[in-house]
Amino acid sequence: MSQSMLLLSSSRVGDTPYLSHALPMLEKLVKPGSRWLFIPYAGVSISYDDYQQRVAEALGSLGCQVCSAHECPDPVAALDEVDGIMVGGGNTFHLLHELYRHNLIDAIRDKVKNGMPYVGWSAGSNVAGKSIRTTNDMPIIEPPSFDALALVPFQINPHYSDYQAPGHNGETRAQRLQEFTCVDPLSPVVGICEGSAIFRQGDALVLKGDKSGYLFEGTTQKEEIQPGSDISFLL
Repeated sequence: MSQSMLLLSSSRVGDTPYLSHALPMLEKLVKPGSRWLFIPYAGVSISYDDYQQRVAEALGSLGCQVCSAHECPDPVAALDEVDGIMVGGGNTFHLLHELYRHNLIDAIRDKVKNGMPYVGWSAGSNVAGKSIRTTNDMPIIEPPSFDALALVPFQINPHYSDYQAPGHNGETRAQRLQEFTCVDPLSPVVGICEGSAIFRQGDALVLKGDKSGYLFEGTTQKEEIQPGSDISFLL
């Protein structure tokens, strides 16, 4: 079955409204009248009710219906009642912890492998990779495993940036991802900048947006991926 997914780096670009930059990309998957299950579990400092409302309002122009997993007595069963899955950003550790707690890891993976479209942003994109070992987030809670949904066979680093504040002596993002490749040289990592996304349709994988992405794998460090590039070789 052909798999469809949109993995956004972020929910915003600069000062733009929530998810507004992503609407042209979302139109490829989110059809008028479709019903989507929103997974709000990455939200920690926002209530799930408020999170659902924010997403529903942002996607209003698409004409879809957004229901939230936190309102469902059985989130796994709810997957049988929807046309697609959306996973929002926030804290990746909390998100993965709750996905395990609600028995959604295998359930989501099976649905997506059988053709249900998946949309994620930030943490929601992070968990689409093999594991969350390349997240930027604070480990505020310990999930049963770092293994994630593995909807794509590589690691994702959302919000990728080369920025380093003057006088700041901490590691750059590239240095942190290099550390990962020292420990696991066989797992590719794709860093995607805000405004960019990875779009999968079947066996085709493309970097969307107007910013470059970056590949880290083994001795390959920070190899630039041009916007619009076909990166299907990673599948």
